[in-house]
Amino acid sequence: MKLETERLILRKPRMSDVEDLVEGMNNLNVSKNLVPVPYPYKKKDAKDFVNKKIEEWSKRKKKDYLFFIELKSEKKVIGAIGLHKVDEFAGIATTGSWISEKYWKKGYITEAKIIVNEFAFDKLKLRRLNSEVFADNVASNKTQQKMGYELEGIMRESDRSLATEKIHNTNFYGLLKSDWKKKVSKLKRELREKIKKLGK
Repeated sequence: MKLETERLILRKPRMSDVEDLVEGMNNLNVSKNLVPVPYPYKKKDAKDFVNKKIEEWSKRKKKDYLFFIELKSEKKVIGAIGLHKVDEFAGIATTGSWISEKYWKKGYITEAKIIVNEFAFDKLKLRRLNSEVFADNVASNKTQQKMGYELEGIMRESDRSLATEKIHNTNFYGLLKSDWKKKVSKLKRELREKIKKLGK
């Protein structure tokens, strides 16, 4: 399975992605905002992670869809985005994503989130997506709000970063399918304008 956008391919992890994964994750500016990611991030960590995700993809009844984000122009994995804790009966899942620091502020996360949200709402027929973000992660909080997620609460001292061992308050967001449908056209238009401005 793969999802494709103008600049990206979202696909299953492969063992050949290990080097790209280490390059992106072995950066404290990235790993400090992700609960389960150690720092330094070593080749063994990447191999273990890829093996686990390959196994999850092989399951017939999936509770987890983790897509690696491949940049078409470089044929390189620059991040990942996923749907986790998928409950098709309840119609909900939890989202999460990261991208290598070198590729920040180019609209790649927005581009990936749009197509994953469409997959969640249109293909899996979910009705709601949850997202949990460290309260002090300014960029990720702005991204959630831009995508139409509503801040529904703050979970105090609820998570601890493995990379830094720091305890964080976590902002809890929710996005309903009905709200997404009102937002998506504007998001796509803004993304097209950004890509045009960047010239790629």
